[in-house]
Amino acid sequence: MMKIGSHISAAKGYAAMGRQAHKLGASTFAFFTRNPRGGSAKALDEADVAAFLAEAQQNGVTGPLVAHAPYTMNACAADPHLREFARDMMREDLARLEHTPGNFYNFHPGSHVGQGAEAGIAFIAAQLNDVLTEDQHTTVLLETMAGKGSEVGRTFEELRAILDGVERAGKMGVCLDTCHVWDGGYDIVNDLDGVLTQFDKVIGLTRLKAVHLNDSMNPLGAHKDRHAQIGAGHIGLDAFRRIVNHPALRGLPFILETPNDDAGWAKEIALLRGMYGEEA
Repeated sequence: MMKIGSHISAAKGYAAMGRQAHKLGASTFAFFTRNPRGGSAKALDEADVAAFLAEAQQNGVTGPLVAHAPYTMNACAADPHLREFARDMMREDLARLEHTPGNFYNFHPGSHVGQGAEAGIAFIAAQLNDVLTEDQHTTVLLETMAGKGSEVGRTFEELRAILDGVERAGKMGVCLDTCHVWDGGYDIVNDLDGVLTQFDKVIGLTRLKAVHLNDSMNPLGAHKDRHAQIGAGHIGLDAFRRIVNHPALRGLPFILETPNDDAGWAKEIALLRGMYGEEA
């Protein structure tokens, strides 16, 4: 069965997210652990989490879920107070996610803001070494980035360098964002096999745990990161048919981050489900 869903608002809690995913025809979903532009997290309601877990299977929401850290978390900021803020935020998020074990926590590696990629990579790895524990049940995912500004993670090599610096690397994985890698210069339209072969050589496909499905408003290598609806951008429907059916990807959770409302996401989920299993 295809594992597919969209980002869902966490404002009303886990049980409401699960029911909303079911309405959209989704079998998984993503959510922000806290306000994506802020820092505070709503108190966790354990009864709500229990209700979600009890209902998930009957609603067909089998996961794995892909929690997303807020955009304000910059593990490689130049300001040490901002790095401390990022570290504390991640540690708290991972503790909360232990209430729904076996899922993923995705985050943007950060922006080195002029310090250089090497310094940024060292700071990100240091944060992960501070917060990861041997007994945690959540896999932390580095997201592939488009390379705008001073973003770290614009190449597979940068992500590999972070992973190489993490002591508990078994707790780590990667989330491949289709818009980001396209904007970053990886031609998933004309050479998907080649891109995935390169990923395998540099990082290893066993590290690939989730895919963000987004079309792009930009041409290949633009380094801008502007998402488009599926089929409405430069990547196009034929490429997404190949992506969702590729042997290296088809068993992974696919998460839509397209500019849409619920009706739009439901339509995209149905569209992509219809492609699943078709000749690529």
